[in-house]
Amino acid sequence: MNAELIVLLVVVVTALGFDFTNGFHDTGNAMATSIATGALKPKVAVALSAILNLVGAFLSVEVAATVAKGIVNLGEVSGEALLIIVFAGLVGGIIWNLATWLLGIPSSSSHALFGGLIGAAIAGLGMNGVEWSGVLSKVIIPALLAPVVAGLVAATGTWLIYRITSGVRDKTKESGFRLGQVGSASLVSLAHGTNDAQKTMGVIFLALVAHGTINADADMPFWVKLTCALAIALGTYLGGWRVIRTLGKGLVEIAAPQGMAAEASSAAIILTSSHLGLPLSTTHVATGSILG
Repeated sequence: MNAELIVLLVVVVTALGFDFTNGFHDTGNAMATSIATGALKPKVAVALSAILNLVGAFLSVEVAATVAKGIVNLGEVSGEALLIIVFAGLVGGIIWNLATWLLGIPSSSSHALFGGLIGAAIAGLGMNGVEWSGVLSKVIIPALLAPVVAGLVAATGTWLIYRITSGVRDKTKESGFRLGQVGSASLVSLAHGTNDAQKTMGVIFLALVAHGTINADADMPFWVKLTCALAIALGTYLGGWRVIRTLGKGLVEIAAPQGMAAEASSAAIILTSSHLGLPLSTTHVATGSILG
């Protein structure tokens, strides 16, 4: 086994480790509001989220393509040097994920990964090592807009919900919307799989291109989709209870109608972004929706 193949294997395993931490870090995105309002019991919520993350990971590869080709300038580096840059970026992302998870901070796993890759590319290649146009249009601008748009959509949705159901008794309204939250929270989990699992797929694809196993125009290998889907689903099932506590109770106290509006808003924005190949922070979208 040559040295470059060993480096490739290390990068793939590290990428799946990042995917796993992404799963338990971001469980709160989908399920915090449902658990906080009593719509779902914690164990049921996390198991449901894990299954739907697994399914969602197979629905799209647009975000994976953005990560694979839109962050690191492939014209400036290849081979083992590119593998080392990818590995360094992953290590940075994992360390940030673990630190913020321990503190219960709902930070962005996605931006931790992008920051790691950008930093490693600059350190190894200089400023020309980064595809700055892709980073600006598909990472920075969506990062700034997503939580604001999510907050506005969720606020509008909540206002409409209370307006439409103003004549319904509070007890009936609360129980009905708790049932609705099961559907909206499930949709967020599905959306999370379409966006966040794709990021790790993109990184592994990048590593395979660097090794020469596939070329940059090849389709995403099935085994990459499967392993990334399983890693994020397992991480989701084990759960990020510290982050769930912060999102569910640490920001605001919410009722079931607000929770459903927040979840529906998050799901709509994440699914739209996945379709457009925009690797959003699902954490920031969910946080913006909850605040809205």
